[in-house]
Amino acid sequence: MPIPLFRPRLRAMARVKPALAAGALALAGATGAAVAEPIDYFQVEGVRYDAAVPTPESAFGYGLGERPVRHAAMVAYLRDLAQRSDRITVETAGYSHEGRPILFFQVTSPDNHARLDEIKAAHLKRTDPDSRTIARDNPAVVWLNYGVHGAESSAMDAAIPMLYHLAAAEGDAIDAMLDRSVLLITAIFNPDGHSRRINHVWRYGSEVPVTDPAHQQHQLWGTARVNHYWFDLNRQWLLQTQPESQAWLAKWHEWKPQVTADYHEMGTNSTFYFHPGIPARINPLILPRTRELAVEIAKSHVGFLDSEAKLYFGEEGFDNFYIGKGSTYPQINGSVGFLFEIGAARGGQIESPNGLRTYADNIRTHFRTSLTTVEGAIAQRTELHRFQRDFFDSAVEAGRKDDRRAFVFAAPGDAARAYHFLDVLKRHDIRVHALAEDVTVDDTRYRAGEAYVVPLTQPQYRMIAGIFDTATEFEENVFYDVSGWTLPEAYDLAYAPLGRRFDDDLLGTAIDQPAFPRYDAPPMSSYGYMFEWTPYYAPRALYRFLDAGAIARTALRPVSVDTSDGVVDFERGAVFVPLARQSVSAERLHEIAATVAGEDGVRVHAVTSGRTPTPGADLGGRDSFKVVTKPSVLLLHDDGIANYDAGEVWYQLDYRMRMPVTLRKKDQLGGLDWDRYTHIVLPGGYGVGLSDADTRRLKQWVQEGGTLVASRQGAQWAEDVLFPAKETDTNGEPTAEVEPFAYADLAIENARHVIGGALFATRVDITHPLGFGYLDSDLTSHRNTAETLRVPDSPIATVARYTDAPLVSGYASERRQSEIAGTPMMVHRRMGQGAVSLYADNPNFRATMLGTSKLFMNSLFFSTIVDRYRTPAEATAEADD
Repeated sequence: MPIPLFRPRLRAMARVKPALAAGALALAGATGAAVAEPIDYFQVEGVRYDAAVPTPESAFGYGLGERPVRHAAMVAYLRDLAQRSDRITVETAGYSHEGRPILFFQVTSPDNHARLDEIKAAHLKRTDPDSRTIARDNPAVVWLNYGVHGAESSAMDAAIPMLYHLAAAEGDAIDAMLDRSVLLITAIFNPDGHSRRINHVWRYGSEVPVTDPAHQQHQLWGTARVNHYWFDLNRQWLLQTQPESQAWLAKWHEWKPQVTADYHEMGTNSTFYFHPGIPARINPLILPRTRELAVEIAKSHVGFLDSEAKLYFGEEGFDNFYIGKGSTYPQINGSVGFLFEIGAARGGQIESPNGLRTYADNIRTHFRTSLTTVEGAIAQRTELHRFQRDFFDSAVEAGRKDDRRAFVFAAPGDAARAYHFLDVLKRHDIRVHALAEDVTVDDTRYRAGEAYVVPLTQPQYRMIAGIFDTATEFEENVFYDVSGWTLPEAYDLAYAPLGRRFDDDLLGTAIDQPAFPRYDAPPMSSYGYMFEWTPYYAPRALYRFLDAGAIARTALRPVSVDTSDGVVDFERGAVFVPLARQSVSAERLHEIAATVAGEDGVRVHAVTSGRTPTPGADLGGRDSFKVVTKPSVLLLHDDGIANYDAGEVWYQLDYRMRMPVTLRKKDQLGGLDWDRYTHIVLPGGYGVGLSDADTRRLKQWVQEGGTLVASRQGAQWAEDVLFPAKETDTNGEPTAEVEPFAYADLAIENARHVIGGALFATRVDITHPLGFGYLDSDLTSHRNTAETLRVPDSPIATVARYTDAPLVSGYASERRQSEIAGTPMMVHRRMGQGAVSLYADNPNFRATMLGTSKLFMNSLFFSTIVDRYRTPAEATAEADD
C-alpha cells in the first residue's frame, strides 16, 4: 500500500467550527512537504494567546509553512477569526475575474470599533484644506497589502499569523497597540494567481522535500505571478483596469491610510529588503518628508532583524519612481509607502547561496515586520498626523500657484473613451467637472457637453500632476518600471492646460459618478443600420452583427447618409448593415442594433435610403464600401512569448470586445487546423520565433488569405522571416573608440540606451483602412524596446510613423530618439491573399493604451480589405495586358 503524501494533524480540530473543520479535511491531498513549524514559532515571545481562538494549524490540519494554504481554506479561517474576535471586522471588498473574494479587514480595539466612524471622520479631516484639525490622539491608520503577486506565497500567507495574532494575543502590549492604531488588511490581493501557484505546488508535491532549485515544484513563477488575464496587479494602482485593483483602491481611498506596507517575494538568492528605496530614483512628486518618516519607521524593522541576526538591505535595487506600484502610489497620496521583499522559498524549501531558504521562515519574517510596521507607525503617530495634514494643505497650495490652473480634455466622437478616463480619475479621488462653456486652446475647440475640466486647486493635485504631466529629463536613467505614463496620451485624448483661460464659470456639474454612454435604440429600419467606427467599442458592436451571421460593409471614404435622424455625416470606417441579402431576420438585426446602442456606447442610425448625397458613395457602391468578414483569432502564448503581452491581447478581445479568442502555446502548433483562423496574433517576448516547419506553414497560411498581427519582438521576427531585407551592408560601420568608465557606473551605463517605458508621438494615415476611426493623425504609442521596423518598399504600407521629434513622456536617450524618429510604428503589408500587420510597440499595453488598441482592432476587421500597391512597372504591365 503506498504511503499517503498528506498526513493531517488535527489535534486541536475540536476547537474549530464543524463547517471549517470539514472544509479543512476536504483539502487533504498531495502536496510538497516542507519543514512544519509549531504554532509557537509564529507566536511572539512573551505574549499570551487565547486558547479559544483556533490556531492556523488546528484549522488547516498542517503547520504554517508546511505547504501553501488554499484560498478557500484561508478565506474560511480568516472569516472565522473575525467572527470570533471583537477586534476584527471583515467585508468582501470585491471579486477577482474568477469570482474569488478579496477580503478587507478593519482591526482595532473594541472601544475604537464602537466609534470607528468618528475616528475615520476625524482622520479624513486632514485631507480637507478647510479643516485645521490635527487630532493628535487619533489612532495611526496603517494599511497592510498581502499577496498582490500570486507566485509570492509567503507574502499572502503572512496575513494568517498576523490576523491570528491580532485576534488571539492577550496583554497590555496588544491592547495598547490596538488602542493606538486602526489596521486595514487586504487578503488576498490576487486570489486567482495565488490559486494557480498553489495548484502547481500541490501538483508537484512529494513526501520528501526537494530543495534543488531545478525541481519542477519551484517553477511557475511568471504565470502564477499574474491574475486571470496575466496582468501584473502591482502595476494597477494607477491604471485601474482590473477588478481586483478597483476593489482595493476604493477601500484605500475610503480611509487614506498614513502608512502602507506592501509584501512581496524576490529571487531566491536575495536576502530581505525593505524601503526606503534608492535615494536618486524618487518621483519628484514625493515630498522629502515622506522619506524621512520612512527612515524613522524603518528603525523598528532594523531592531527586530538585528535581534535575530537576519541578513537584510535597503536603499538599493528598488526605486520609488513609477507611481502605479503599491509602495509608490501611496507616497503621492499622503501616505508613507513601504515595500518588503524576501528571497522566495518557491515550493517550500530551496537551496540558495545564503543557505537553505524555508517557506515558514519567510512567512514569519513578513509577519514580524508587519508588527514592526505598526509599532513604527505608532511611534511616529503625531508626526504622521502632522505630515498628512501638511501634505494635503501643501498640495492645495501648490495647485493654487500652478500657472496651468486646470486641465481640459475631451474624446471627440467617442464618449466611451472619455468615460473610461473619467472613471480612472474618480478612482483616484480627483475632482472633475463637465465643461460649462466652449473654450479654444491652441486651435483646438473644447465643447461644452463633450469636454471636462480638472481644476488643480484640490487635495489630489500631486496625483493630477502624476497623470497629466510629461517628463523627459531625469536625474538617473535606470528605472524599475516604465518612465512615462501620461494617461491622456494613452487614452488618445485632446487635452491642454487652461492657464489664464480658466475661471470658475467653466466649471459645470461635478462628475460624482461617471456613466457609461448609452443611446436609445434606433427605429426599425426598412433599409439598414449604420454607425461610426470612431467609438472605442465599435469593434464589439460590429462583432455582434457578424457573429449573428449578418453581412456588414465598411465605408472607404467619408459619406453622408439619409437616416431617420436626417442626413448624417459619417467618417471613413463607418459600418453599414444592410437588410438586403441577409440570412438574419430584420427583427433580429433591429434587436442587435438596440443592444449595440444600449450596451456598447455606439449610436446606431436607421438608414432610410441607399442613395447618398455624397457623389460616388452610394451604400451599395463597389469602390466606396467593402464587405467585412468575421475574424477568428488564434493567440499564441508561452514558450518565449511574454505573458503580459499575450494577456493584454486576451483581455482586449475577450473581456472588452466580447470576442472569442483561441489560446495556443507557440510551440504546440502541430496538428492545428490553420484554416479555422483568419488571424494569428504573435505578441512580443524574447523567444518568439516559430520552428522552421511552423514558419513554412505560417507563410503558406498568409499566402492563402490569413492575417498575421505581430508586435514588438514578434514584429521584428516576422519582418525578418517574411520580408527579409533585400540589401545588406557588407562594409560595416567603423569601430568606434571605446570610452572607459568606472565599474561603479555600470548599471547607469547599461541603461543609458534602454527605453524606460516611454510614450512616443506618431502620425497615422487616417485614410488607410487600418487608420479608420481616428479623427486626426496624432497618436501616442507606448514603447519599451529599442528595435525599429524597416521602412517598407510599398509607399502605402506604413500606417503609423514616428515623428521627427518623437519623445512625448518618459526616458529615451538622444541616440535612441534619433534612431526611432521617422521609422514605422505600424506596417501593414499584403502577402498573397493574406496580410501581415507589424507593430514596433505593444498596442494593448496594460489595457491602458486605448488610442493604439484601435489600430489593433482594425488589424482584425480590415486587414484584407486593403488594396494592393502595384509598382509602376506592374501597373504598366497590367495596362499592356
